[in-house]
Amino acid sequence: MDEMKLTNAQRASVLVQALPYIQKYYGKIVVIKYGGNAMLNEELKSAVMGDLALLSLIGVKVVLVHGGGPEITDMLARVGKKTEFVNGLRVTDAETAEIVQMVLAGKINKSLVNKLENIGANAIGLSGADGHMIEAAPLSPALGYVGEITAVNVKPITDMLEKGYIPVISTVGCDREGNVYNINADTAAARLAGALEAESLICMTDTAGIMRNCDDPDSLIPVIDVDGIGKLITDKTVSGGMIPKVECCVEAIRCGVHKVFIIDGRIPHSILIETLTDEGIGTMIK
Repeated sequence: MDEMKLTNAQRASVLVQALPYIQKYYGKIVVIKYGGNAMLNEELKSAVMGDLALLSLIGVKVVLVHGGGPEITDMLARVGKKTEFVNGLRVTDAETAEIVQMVLAGKINKSLVNKLENIGANAIGLSGADGHMIEAAPLSPALGYVGEITAVNVKPITDMLEKGYIPVISTVGCDREGNVYNINADTAAARLAGALEAESLICMTDTAGIMRNCDDPDSLIPVIDVDGIGKLITDKTVSGGMIPKVECCVEAIRCGVHKVFIIDGRIPHSILIETLTDEGIGTMIK
């Protein structure tokens, strides 16, 4: 429905329908894992920032966790470094780790904070290295400074939430020797959401959700439990790049997150549709 053609009565009806969901999420922590096309398309990016600002202003404790793979690849190309992937993970030498930190914790993080501030939200940028929020160790010698999370400290996040800020977190990890690690954003979001005992984790992707048949838009699975996810991986309904994503969702549930949603970030305002409407969107894992 065209927003400009809504009558006042229809606008009031929309707000009334949202009331139970506002009450449900008021004062609760919602972690958004932000990535995919919604980070690259400026119109979608503005819609996401608007959704987060609105949720924060109605009393939801919003935490934004972001990656930024394409921008890292672009920056590496600009300085003449070739990007190599092993099993979907970026091989990261010491110089690449510095560039990852610069792009994620610097350029992307501060840009997102600025966008939120410009539309009236209170936001603050953090990296996983701040307060040793994300501690890590090498995942594999072949991958260099790609980190496996060994511990999380969510106090920097909860401190900012208590002060009314939206923490915007770049997925850079660290160890006790001062090394910096490139951390998978899905994994980081799941671990942080679990440690925060979040009401929900919302994963923005470039797919409608978990599909029984990728070629059939009507095959979306709206609700599934952890056991059901395992069966879908076993029978190869879930395959390829979706496997690590859904495994992170399962990890989040096991770590204490109440519900996880995989939603289509290509749809404007998909976060609000999922959280504040009867219909919802995407796949809910519980």
